[in-house]
Amino acid sequence: MATVFESPHDLSGAVGTHLGYSDWVAVDQARIALFAEATGDHQWIHTDPERAADGPFGATIVHGYLTLALTNMLLPQVLEVRGISMGINYGTNRVRFPAPVPEGSRLRAGAELVEVNEVSGGYQAVVRVTVEIEGQERPACVVDSVSRFIL
Repeated sequence: MATVFESPHDLSGAVGTHLGYSDWVAVDQARIALFAEATGDHQWIHTDPERAADGPFGATIVHGYLTLALTNMLLPQVLEVRGISMGINYGTNRVRFPAPVPEGSRLRAGAELVEVNEVSGGYQAVVRVTVEIEGQERPACVVDSVSRFIL
């Protein structure tokens, strides 16, 4: 369940707060193949299960940028800002991929509100999103996601 802010004006008071977690999502070979097709990244560690079985990870792994892209699906499950005309994905300040994600893994996102600033027309928020791999200690991805909430 998302942490809901009735107005972007309320965000500043929550800086430093952990906002919660998304649902788990499974990442299977079909999703990996669709991402490879969409991006042209057909590296065998992602797309060739037979070759990858003998590779460094023992199976295919999820593209790091696919894991990052999934934050656009997972973050709205954690954070909802009402009272705006639109929200904009403004970019990222920092992205890291601490651990590989084996095909078939389940991922979820946890989020912490790191920074909020007033900008022309609304507010800009930096949310640190940590994508966890079920059953693993190290996260798959840690990203400081920048969003703009336009009034």
